[in-house]
Amino acid sequence: MSKSRYGPLRVIVVDDSRTARELLVAVLQTSEGIQVVGTGENGEDAVRLTRRMRPDVLVMDISMPKMDGLESTRNIMSEIPTPIVLVTGTLMRTDMDLSFEALRAGALTVLAKPGLSDPDACEELVEVVRAMADVPVVRRWDKRPKVVPPVPQRLASHVPPAPPVALRPTVKLPALKLGLEAELRRHWRVIGIASSTGGPGALATILKPLPSDFPVPLLIVQHVTPGFAAGLAEWLNGETSIPIALASHGTEPQPGVALIAPDDYHMRMNFRGVIELFKAEPYKGLRPSANYLFHSLAEIYGPRAMGIILTGMGDDGAEGMEALHNAGGLTIAQDEKSCVVYGMPHEAVIRNAVDAVFSLEEIALTLKRLARND
Repeated sequence: MSKSRYGPLRVIVVDDSRTARELLVAVLQTSEGIQVVGTGENGEDAVRLTRRMRPDVLVMDISMPKMDGLESTRNIMSEIPTPIVLVTGTLMRTDMDLSFEALRAGALTVLAKPGLSDPDACEELVEVVRAMADVPVVRRWDKRPKVVPPVPQRLASHVPPAPPVALRPTVKLPALKLGLEAELRRHWRVIGIASSTGGPGALATILKPLPSDFPVPLLIVQHVTPGFAAGLAEWLNGETSIPIALASHGTEPQPGVALIAPDDYHMRMNFRGVIELFKAEPYKGLRPSANYLFHSLAEIYGPRAMGIILTGMGDDGAEGMEALHNAGGLTIAQDEKSCVVYGMPHEAVIRNAVDAVFSLEEIALTLKRLARND
């Protein structure tokens, strides 16, 4: 149930640019059902105001003085989990890297800052804020290593020995757990992946463990704000051993290379085994849509294609996953617990279009097993 049913959405806006801040406030404040309850100009303000006012949504610039959007996201998500919408005014590599790291730290999405002359971008901001207010967020513990000061020599003999560390049990490979060992021994031709809200961090988690000689091409549809797909590819390149790039029309996918659908183009495979980029109607406002990709994998590769649907709002990819499942392909959905938003995977599950539901860690282990079995 939408929070707007119980009163206006309470939003905090933080941006070091006074002009940008006032514009963001004006766009949100003049929208029905939204109330801007506080403003700030740096990441320290964001943490302080969020702690004090407990807003429904925080709209925050990524690049700010004193404390940037990444650091403030880490602080907020470890102390007072709040839906965070990041905004940025540039497509510089540093801002892109900060944005995607903040998404991995718990921010929900990143948008380009709207301008007065771009009503569509203003409307998108309002729609995203309303949508993100309903996303349940959980505490993210800060996993950065703590710097422990050395023990002074004169006290070293009085320091008790550290207790033994309890090792986490090794995660059982889901392929063994669910009897999919034989499934993974197929001669796979391609793996398609769909993701949306929470997707960049999820993609980094499942792609990072893959070896550089991974034997299967990967095709990815990730919903991002126009202009951000190239930045996502560059950021993921720094996180993984396999090459990540934007897909190009007419390219033949190569083993061990992940290709991401570019801005505003649907992506599919054709019967010649090459990628087609095209501009058919958006699916519920989305272009690219994962449905086109999964449908093409079902039609061309059938039981030699794998489909993975990750965290995201809405139902994009569910219809295509159903087609791939019916064609004999192997279909995997991310589980609810590890999703930022259990929308897209849930829609695929309720269609009975999914062979297995795994955590991100289990998906990564499954792909590693596939590499060893090839």
